[in-house]
Amino acid sequence: MHEWFLTQSPVMQAFLATCFTWFVTALGAGVVFFFKRINRKLLDGMLGFAAGVMIAASFWSLLAPAIEMAENMGHRAWLTAATGFLSGGAFLWLVDAFLPHLHLGFPRSEAEGVKTSWHRSILLVLAITLHNIPEGLAVGVAFGALAADLPSANMAGAIALALGIGLQNFPEGAAVSVPLRREGFSRLKSFWYGQMSGIVEPIAGVLGALAVITMQPILPYALAFAAGAMIYVVVEELIPESQLEKNTDIATIGTMLGFSVMMMLDVGLG
Repeated sequence: MHEWFLTQSPVMQAFLATCFTWFVTALGAGVVFFFKRINRKLLDGMLGFAAGVMIAASFWSLLAPAIEMAENMGHRAWLTAATGFLSGGAFLWLVDAFLPHLHLGFPRSEAEGVKTSWHRSILLVLAITLHNIPEGLAVGVAFGALAADLPSANMAGAIALALGIGLQNFPEGAAVSVPLRREGFSRLKSFWYGQMSGIVEPIAGVLGALAVITMQPILPYALAFAAGAMIYVVVEELIPESQLEKNTDIATIGTMLGFSVMMMLDVGLG
């Protein structure tokens, strides 16, 4: 299986890797078959863990390679990295401003984006779906970078990123399905909506890989863009949600653990 994966094109590798991250989202959503609610302290710790993974991945798997690639291409590395990073944040800010969604733990009256009469459950799913976009994009760009044959782009690093994103997708799947179950949805329907929040990852992954393969000069910008989008999600959504119930120590420890796990994966495998 490992050898077969290595023989695939970078686009197919990106697709398979993001299917894996989607599958882990589904595993997390599957928690709803066993529990109707999750202890809030545990959930806050898991959300913190997800934030830590994304922060570490943003630097080791995305920004650092982007800077190195920009230098190898003769760019002003600091300008390339900053431009891509801020563009990623601006993109998520725009999507966040227009796409109707509701963050976990907030009342229906505090839904963000364009005003709509959509049910609270749909808005919860869209909130998780929104921040799965940069995760899928990050994995896709990492695998697409392999086609450029640059020293800073390697298979082990791309796999480490996919593993890290997959790990933090588990609590995200549970964070959708369990609240839906609590609101009266059936277990099957809650699971369905929970796993569907991850379907954008293979789509974003393939688009990201195709973009950097067909337009290689944008590669360092694309890596930094994905990093900026992920940091936006962490600061705007994951950290505030993990701190909402005042379980600040648990959420912070979760963030530290998530950061350490992703750092060890990237440095150890990459």
